[in-house]
Amino acid sequence: MQFTEAMSIAGYAIEAVGVFVIVLGSIICSAVFVRTFRHLPEGTAYSTYRRQLARSIILGLEFLIAGDIIRTVVVADTLENIAVLGLIILIRSFLSVTLHLEVEG
Repeated sequence: MQFTEAMSIAGYAIEAVGVFVIVLGSIICSAVFVRTFRHLPEGTAYSTYRRQLARSIILGLEFLIAGDIIRTVVVADTLENIAVLGLIILIRSFLSVTLHLEVEG
C-alpha cells in the first residue's frame, strides 16, 4: 500500500468517526431527553437537549474537517481541490462557531 492510499483511507476513517459521533450523540441526547423531559422543570430538558446535541454536532464537524484536510492536502493536492477544501472548511467552521455561540449563549 502506498502512502497516498493509506492517507486516503485514514481521511475517510476520520470522517466516518465524525459521522459516528454525530449519529451516536444524537441518539444518546434524544434518549436522555425522552427519559427526563417529564421530570425536569419546563424548558430545562429542551435547552439541555439542544446544548448536548449541538456539542455532538460540533465535535463531529471537527472530525469531518480533519478528514477533509488529510484527504485533500495529502492525497489530491491540486489548486482546485485546495480551494474546494477551503470553502468546505469555511462553511463547517461557520457552522461550528454558530453552534458554539448557540450553546454558550
